[in-house]
Amino acid sequence: MKLAKVKAIEGKVLLQTYDRLPVLLTHGKGAYLYGADGKKYLDFLSGIGVNALGHSHPAVTKAIRKQAGRLIHTSNLFYHEFQSRLALELTKLSGMDRAFFCNSGTEAWEGALKIARAYAHEKKNRKWRFLALEGSFHGRTFGSVATTHTLKYREPFEPLMPGVKFVKFNDVADLEAQFDDEVCAICIEPVQGEGGINPVSMEFMHKARALATKHDALLLADEIQCGMGRTGKWFAFQHYGIKPDVVTLAKPIANGLPLGAVLVTEKVAKVIHPGMHGTTFGGGALACATALAVLDTIKKDKLLAHNRELGAHFLKLLRKLDARHPAIQDVRGVGLMLGMELDSADRAKQVVKDLLAKGTIINRTHETVLRFLPPYIVTARQVEQVVEALDEALTSNSAASARK
Repeated sequence: MKLAKVKAIEGKVLLQTYDRLPVLLTHGKGAYLYGADGKKYLDFLSGIGVNALGHSHPAVTKAIRKQAGRLIHTSNLFYHEFQSRLALELTKLSGMDRAFFCNSGTEAWEGALKIARAYAHEKKNRKWRFLALEGSFHGRTFGSVATTHTLKYREPFEPLMPGVKFVKFNDVADLEAQFDDEVCAICIEPVQGEGGINPVSMEFMHKARALATKHDALLLADEIQCGMGRTGKWFAFQHYGIKPDVVTLAKPIANGLPLGAVLVTEKVAKVIHPGMHGTTFGGGALACATALAVLDTIKKDKLLAHNRELGAHFLKLLRKLDARHPAIQDVRGVGLMLGMELDSADRAKQVVKDLLAKGTIINRTHETVLRFLPPYIVTARQVEQVVEALDEALTSNSAASARK
């Protein structure tokens, strides 16, 4: 089917929730995607941080084929072997105690919010409010949107869940001022994704942990985008030497199959009883078996060290561009989760288009930030190719701006 025909059909029958790029993708292999027109694209977005092992990875393909021929879905009224095995792996890697599986990041975050309220309810105290951070993004459902700071995601759906206040990003004094005995949880992405690739400072994270402990509130770590090895550690919170009460996961965990997870400490797990929360599809045999294959491959191929080392090389190359291009305002990130902030939304949008024309897929987030989320299997040469293409795009864009 041609791109024009697909666009015409979608224009008539789909809700218009995405401003899609004009590319009809047909298949992928490794770090590359291929269009219906035969064009090859180096994928440095990986499905917005989902395809950790790239496309058509043999371990993922093998796991899906094997399990699809045996058992896809049973319902959570019965046992299958993969849910317990995946929970065991995730708790070992994280140091958390128990897991709950769902279908997506926003469902995992809704579960985390419910758990925080349930914890307060069990203690029979006055705690009910949530603190979230400026720049935060936690998903599209009502609780998730309520704890998301950006107005464009919130305003069309107001009134939202009450009781949420936003703390200035990395502002310890503001955190201390807002944290009182009504707060049941502090909501933190260790590295903000949609907010512009912003790592939380060491001081802020440690103060959040200390205040949550002092007030018997929970620290909720949203690792939906920054977790599962992307930053060079299994979990981004492990860079800080602290332990959250609740961790949420999703995007890369099953390399494209819908799967989310909530990890909790034993203290928190005690407040959840049968019937309080659930899911129809979450934790199915197919998704869990695939996730186990993903974790095994990350370990076997030593991809955590790869992400740390190649991420440092990538960051160094981007900072060299920063020194040469006045349009670049900042370069930041951890591991293979990097952002380059430009001086205007229009320039960022144009650079994304220029890179696409050159055969490289990235996107922009928070209007002005170019976001790089390559698959973990990416090579140094592929990183260098993207930096070269970015250098050319910034140079031509600056020249075009000067002529205006």
